[in-house]
Amino acid sequence: MFEVKLVTTEDDRNRAFSIRKDVFVKEQGVPLSLELDEHDETAIHFIVNDGDQTIATARLREIEPKIGKVERVCVLSHYRGKRLGALIMETVEQHATALDFKNLKLNAQSYAVPFYEKLNYTVTSPEFMDAGIPHRAMEKKL
Repeated sequence: MFEVKLVTTEDDRNRAFSIRKDVFVKEQGVPLSLELDEHDETAIHFIVNDGDQTIATARLREIEPKIGKVERVCVLSHYRGKRLGALIMETVEQHATALDFKNLKLNAQSYAVPFYEKLNYTVTSPEFMDAGIPHRAMEKKL
C-alpha cells in the first residue's frame, strides 16, 4: 500500500534525498552540487512509501506570495507507471491549497510535459536547458 507523507523527520528527509540522488544524479547525470541546493533547507518535502521503503519524492516552496513551485518530483524506476507521480502531485496540491497558494509553477523535463498537462498544468515557456536536460516551464491555477 502506497502512503504519501509530509516529511517531518531528518530520517524522512534523508530518504527523500536518497531517492533524488538515485533518479537525478545516478540515472540522469545531474551533478550532486545542482541537485541538493539551498532551497532544501526551507522547502516542504513529501515522500511516498511502499511499506518501509521510500520510493518517490517531491518538494514545494513559496517563490512569491501565494505562488508555489513544485520541484524534484521523482519516482524510482521500478515503481514508474503505477500513478505514483499523480498521487504525490495530488498531495502537494492539497498542501498548497491549505497554505492558500493561488498558483503552482514547475519546470518539467520536456518528456514529462504530457504527464503534467493531464494534471491541468499549462506550458508557459519555450524549451530551455537545465542541468543539461530540456525543460518547459508550466503553471496551474489552484
